[in-house]
Amino acid sequence: MDVMDAELEETLRAGSKSFHLASRLLPARVRGPTLALYAFCRHADDAVDDASSDRDARVAVDALRQRIDRVYTDRGTDALVERAFSRVVQRFAIPRAIPDALVEGMEWDARGRTYESASDVRAYGVRVAGTVGLMMTLVMDKRDPDVLARACDLGVAMQLTNIARDVGEDARRGRVYLPGDWLAEAGVDRDEFLASPSATEPVRAVVARLLAEADVLYARADGGIAHLPADCRTSIRAARLVYAAIGDRIRRSGYDSVSRRAVVPIHRKLWLVLRAFASRADRPRALEGATSAEAVPLLEALAGGAS
Repeated sequence: MDVMDAELEETLRAGSKSFHLASRLLPARVRGPTLALYAFCRHADDAVDDASSDRDARVAVDALRQRIDRVYTDRGTDALVERAFSRVVQRFAIPRAIPDALVEGMEWDARGRTYESASDVRAYGVRVAGTVGLMMTLVMDKRDPDVLARACDLGVAMQLTNIARDVGEDARRGRVYLPGDWLAEAGVDRDEFLASPSATEPVRAVVARLLAEADVLYARADGGIAHLPADCRTSIRAARLVYAAIGDRIRRSGYDSVSRRAVVPIHRKLWLVLRAFASRADRPRALEGATSAEAVPLLEALAGGAS
């Protein structure tokens, strides 16, 4: 392993233990580019999250757009992660619309955007996680629109799971990603919740509702996994199972993700990885299920070869 690969590997290991475990099941031809994709996304996310003020966060977003400019105009850079991402972008013809959408989602965070509906939350998920699923699928040399749509579903499902897991942590940072209209229907005042985060029954009901939404997307994504190359299915299926297991842990806690953070024990993760090996033999079937409206513009940009 050279210096670049070692640094990219460490970025993945430190950023997501679950995804790192699943990624080790990828074939070498896919894992190398995956490390580069993840490292770029991780560094971009950290640049915004670690900003000490809203102004600094907006400056970080502008800097990210400049980095993407360099990647797509081939102006060169000394930044290791940027160079690695540039190679992947060129090799797999990843349209600029995808990383641009990723950064747009980060800009929403930087500007403190509120999410008033489930559609708003899905739109956020498409940008910060669906984009990663799309790039991963392109790295696997799959460009079928229906398979890409299911990959976006999987990314959004994972993001909804993250939101459900991090309700308390986000609130203590002044953020709420739960749909505003769902909170209002449950009788939860968002400002009061932010002032004093608590796992009340209404808040738990909204978390349960969000996990049910994620389950629909996980189920829709399953068909797409069967259309991936056989030697890639185990990894993606493992990631899907482990993330869905986070939702199971939240359910076991009575949907309290304010006073505690759901963690999947390593022995459970390993069991789910073993289960995932069966996916190599899955037979592709006709893909069913509507494409999420929030993902349509990005999928259309891909179909049109937007650069």
